[in-house]
Amino acid sequence: MFGLFQSPGQNQAEREASANRGQTLIHAVLATPLEAPLAANEAEVLFGCGCFWGAEKGFWRLPGVITTAVGYAGGQLPNPSYQQVCSGRTGHAEVVRVVWNREQLGFADLLKLFWECHDPTQGDRQGNDTGSQYRSTIYANDPALLDLAKASHDAYQQGLFQAGFGPITTEIRADVPFYFAEPYHQQYLAKPGSRPYCSAMPTRVALGSFPGADYKLPDTVWQHYDWTISHCILRGDNSPIRL
Repeated sequence: MFGLFQSPGQNQAEREASANRGQTLIHAVLATPLEAPLAANEAEVLFGCGCFWGAEKGFWRLPGVITTAVGYAGGQLPNPSYQQVCSGRTGHAEVVRVVWNREQLGFADLLKLFWECHDPTQGDRQGNDTGSQYRSTIYANDPALLDLAKASHDAYQQGLFQAGFGPITTEIRADVPFYFAEPYHQQYLAKPGSRPYCSAMPTRVALGSFPGADYKLPDTVWQHYDWTISHCILRGDNSPIRL
């Protein structure tokens, strides 16, 4: 267990073989462990916003993020493989686990990135990617985080309605086990030879203030993200944004 989310066991028959299996994985960009107990000033959340390759890059760049990892959550099968999740029969979503320093980064900052980086009204798809594994999700076990997520949902929904979009389909809930994806998926876009791919379809609707919002990042951070362009995460640097 890491925080309140479950780590995968060894299921080599179902998962692709990897030389990294059984070793401590280090973040390819942040140089922090992917799996470590939370410190007193840290928190974690799982975000699903389409293909996890591009989504993870968006989050690891934010100042105050300690580590990120991609994986599977919200389904029925323990420790699923990528192939099983892609079949659509396990019920899992592709998600990004984000661990951050509460003193440096507000949950509202993460929610701003989450809502603005994809179209949360598309149901079981995101852009060209279709299937329940690409659905929009927020999974958190801290009741305070869930309350903020729901408040941001209501605020963002109003903005979407005003812009002509339909109802948000994002699933927000607690008590969802997290299973780490295979090592080759971790920080995929930062690895040599990776295929530049991002399915995200931003709506160009900004998340503003909402009840309980605890924004900490300056406006200059958001200049590094251009949500007027679909798949824009591919255009940015892999390095973390410096304040």
